[in-house]
Amino acid sequence: MSDENERKFDAEFLMSLARQKSAESRSELTHVIIDLFDNQSSVLSERQRAQMYGILETVINDIEVSVRQAVAGRLALMDDVPRNLVSQLANDEINVAFPILSKSGLLRDADLIEVIKLRTEEHMLAITMRKFVSEHVSEAIVETGREPVIISLLKNANARISTNTMEYLVEQSRRVDSFQEPILSRDELAPKLAKKMFLWVSAALRQHIISHFNLDKATVDELLEQATAEEIAAASQHQKKKVAELADALREEGLVTVEMLTTALREGEVPLFVALFAQVSKLREHLIQRLVFEQGGEGLAIACRGIGMSEKEFLELYEYCHLAKAGTKEEVEAQIPSLRAFYSNTPRKAAVDVLKMWHRGSDYLGALRELETRLQDHG
Repeated sequence: MSDENERKFDAEFLMSLARQKSAESRSELTHVIIDLFDNQSSVLSERQRAQMYGILETVINDIEVSVRQAVAGRLALMDDVPRNLVSQLANDEINVAFPILSKSGLLRDADLIEVIKLRTEEHMLAITMRKFVSEHVSEAIVETGREPVIISLLKNANARISTNTMEYLVEQSRRVDSFQEPILSRDELAPKLAKKMFLWVSAALRQHIISHFNLDKATVDELLEQATAEEIAAASQHQKKKVAELADALREEGLVTVEMLTTALREGEVPLFVALFAQVSKLREHLIQRLVFEQGGEGLAIACRGIGMSEKEFLELYEYCHLAKAGTKEEVEAQIPSLRAFYSNTPRKAAVDVLKMWHRGSDYLGALRELETRLQDHG
């Protein structure tokens, strides 16, 4: 090797170039370091290569980004680079780290997972582009919840994704539409998971599932029926949420009154009535639904008596409840005398005691029987 090349391996010389601010010194430093990796200008012996790596580890943090980027681009394709140096470059800013993260075979799973946990989304994206991504690294990427990164991982056919991680991603694809197509393109996707996705993907993707997994007509019909049922249930859930939000808004405005309860029933808004009545009575909604639709009306009478309604208010409410379940005015009129007597004979305190039992989850009919016994004993 010439004296000039020997001088290139002088750490002091390289450090002095790194510390200088002039464009000439930085240009020379770039030329020297890149030349060390250019087999066309020199062939390095094993000893010289080891010496060169030692110099690089010493000066790497003191040289400008463009030089580090050029160095990283060459080291990414080499298999004899010290891991400390590779790890250092992998954690550098993305322009430097990208070739190392996307191409270097020297990085271990632990190195990659550390980068995933500590560095930017751009660093993660670089990792998803590797020729091979292990199940552990894929799991770490999915755990970040970064949608663009997960999509990039799913599009890498050489990335391994465990069964548990795939099951999680399939479930997430219910709400993240952009996951659906890349998941369905994965070779390792199990037929049972594809069938599961059939329930919420678009018509085009459903057709892909049918053809790719060779589903017969009976299976498709069954899946379509199940998908329709889920869509109806989802719509019902959405409606329930809207009703709950309206009931909360009315409560905050102080508008949950007997008149409002009656108005909701008169207009056929049974779900809104149930939500409002739940707020004033503190009863569970499924129990209120039972009070509304059961025959007789004694349970509704106790609840109304317990929250302080007058007899007139209760009877009007009972009428609308009965009409809401397709009853007739004649049936209401026939029931009024016995309900009026029951209401007037039920002390407010006794009704409140029954409400407390229902709040604690006590047996519905048992609480009614206990009240009847108490009324008879005091009759």
